[in-house]
Amino acid sequence: MSTEITHPTIKDGWFREISDMWPGQAMTLKVKQILHHEKSKYQDVLIFESTDYGRVLVLDNVIQCTERDEFSYQEMITHLAMNAHPNPKKVLVIGGGDGGVLREVVKHSCVEQAILCDIDEAVIRLSKQHLPEMAAGFNHPNVKVHVGDGFAFLKEYKNEFDVIITDSSDPEGPAEALFQKSYFELLNGALRDGGVITTQGSENQWLHLSLIVDLKKSCSEVFPVAEYAYTTIPTYPSGQIGFMVCCKDASRNVKVPLRSWSPEEEEKLCRYYSKEIHEAAFVLPTFARKALR
Repeated sequence: MSTEITHPTIKDGWFREISDMWPGQAMTLKVKQILHHEKSKYQDVLIFESTDYGRVLVLDNVIQCTERDEFSYQEMITHLAMNAHPNPKKVLVIGGGDGGVLREVVKHSCVEQAILCDIDEAVIRLSKQHLPEMAAGFNHPNVKVHVGDGFAFLKEYKNEFDVIITDSSDPEGPAEALFQKSYFELLNGALRDGGVITTQGSENQWLHLSLIVDLKKSCSEVFPVAEYAYTTIPTYPSGQIGFMVCCKDASRNVKVPLRSWSPEEEEKLCRYYSKEIHEAAFVLPTFARKALR
């Protein structure tokens, strides 16, 4: 008889996300069943079935994605970059082991090769097993997967990629290096002329404005174009997460898509992203706009 899986974040049938990164508040989700728990080489990996948000992937006690709302994050971090580039053929995803960003990247028929580099094989393996809709991206013939450190991986490449998307966890633990200026310099070097990056942009305007200000400053020192955009997503802290969108071409306006799908294609391919949402994502509330000037 198998013993029931338990986890310290789950008490009385509720998962609790408590962190110093969002002091004095917590996200709780009702748990139907714990599906898997393991300590990988890098982090604590938990997957559970919730009552209302489908399956949930949790790394180091922080929600990474839920089946119900993941599309708003995956679509925005991907298409803000992809549609700000005239013809992205070679794309690199750093992190993103759940496969969701890859799934979005290969919706663009111009893509000839998409490489994913994630440090933790456990995330890739378990997402394929428990989150098949997100992990669908791994099945595409143009996709290659490399398990390893994104920082080290980038050092091997110069003028190689049209778009690089950094889908990392928060700036604590294994992803900490992916928020430093030296990382953005590596990204810049690995991009071809006119290349675009998006990166998970330090969480949230309500909670982490000073982090976002620092991140934008770092990006602006490396890229001639560096803009902050955000999306709404119920299961991330305060229901929001942001992205830095940067470009090597000083004349490019990343706030307006260079390429777009027809409304019919948008409805077929996306559940959140549209060309209107692309432009709206860069319109910030007054307090954030002032801070990020």
